[in-house]
Amino acid sequence: MVGATEGPAGFQAVRETNLGIVLRTIRTSAPCSRAVVAASTGLTKATVSSLVAELIDRGLVCETGLVNQRRVGRPGMMLTINGSTLVAIGLEVNVDYLALATMDLLEREVLTRHVAFDARAAGPEECALRLRDLLLEATADPLLRDRPLLGVSVAVPALIDVASGTVSNAPNLGWRGFPLKRRLTDLLADTALAGAPVLVDNDANLGAVAEYRGGHLARTLDLVYLTGEVGIGAGVLMNGEPLRGASGFAGEIGHIPLLKDGPRCACGQRGCLEALAGLDSILRRAVPDLVPDGPVRGSVVESLVAETARRAEADDPTALDALTSAGEWLGRAAATLVNLLNPSAIILGGYFVPLSPWLLPPCREAMAAHSFAPDSGNCRIEPSTLGLSAAARGGAMALIDALDTGSLPLPPGSNAA
Repeated sequence: MVGATEGPAGFQAVRETNLGIVLRTIRTSAPCSRAVVAASTGLTKATVSSLVAELIDRGLVCETGLVNQRRVGRPGMMLTINGSTLVAIGLEVNVDYLALATMDLLEREVLTRHVAFDARAAGPEECALRLRDLLLEATADPLLRDRPLLGVSVAVPALIDVASGTVSNAPNLGWRGFPLKRRLTDLLADTALAGAPVLVDNDANLGAVAEYRGGHLARTLDLVYLTGEVGIGAGVLMNGEPLRGASGFAGEIGHIPLLKDGPRCACGQRGCLEALAGLDSILRRAVPDLVPDGPVRGSVVESLVAETARRAEADDPTALDALTSAGEWLGRAAATLVNLLNPSAIILGGYFVPLSPWLLPPCREAMAAHSFAPDSGNCRIEPSTLGLSAAARGGAMALIDALDTGSLPLPPGSNAA
């Protein structure tokens, strides 16, 4: 419970904080009664009743039925999160595609989009314009048209200054110092989405959130999510909380050098994990006859991944050698994670998923060989079940988290002035 401070502004701030506390309690305990909320939060029953009434008016909570009739006294109405009103939209920018995932407040997927897009060739300004268009197209869909928007999250494979929403450095995109949050906010200013909160975060961090909340290893407190794209990032959760580091740049495992004088990486170094086991490296080695000169981008990527899997299934030695080598390097990197962090699970995401039947055996073998702890510290390494939408889904979930914790403004209700 938060105590009162002087003045109307202070009172309203306290009330908004307490609304968030009650909302979070209902989310974790639903279905529950007002009495349970009061007991859990330490707020008085009268205060809880007032706060719940406001949350219902704002479309965040609804009554769903009676409590257990065997209770002594008058039965109270059960409360749950209202999944029929607000939606949160997560966007993902990657080198070769844009993704969108929309979720309601019960974290049910409402609408998804996945479009081929060469973000590096387009540049940050054109990409921001395309994100705006994707948002407007999605919110015009009948599934979303009449539903208020909680906010927008954007996942980017980059070092992100989360506070300002600035893309500090994205070597695979060729972006540096781009104020994505500010630019997208400006682009939405003259649309129906004007004023929508915008959050920007690293794609691996948001992928880890999605895995923790909705993956097949959900609620694994200590996990690492590895993006399987042109770049390789690590989203790390320790005790269920993101590990960000002093400047928010933790998890850039793709740029740890593993091989002296190895292939050149997009960051400028040689022998980085990305240059040895990233998607571009895999495709160039697995299907060299099909890979064009220059970067592998756009709609051709998915077809090349599918062809790599087809050739591996047919025991093509070139494809198998490429996947085995990439798997071994991933295993060495996984062993480093095990030795440093001792996670319970490492999850391979993105394009690693369709290639996992051939990546995982050498990966697990190398992880076991190079882990200091017996049995790799009991760490599992598994493919994601969330496909290419993990980061976008995680972004939508992060918005819902921000609502519950009070770091995102609660939407006004019908009685708002």
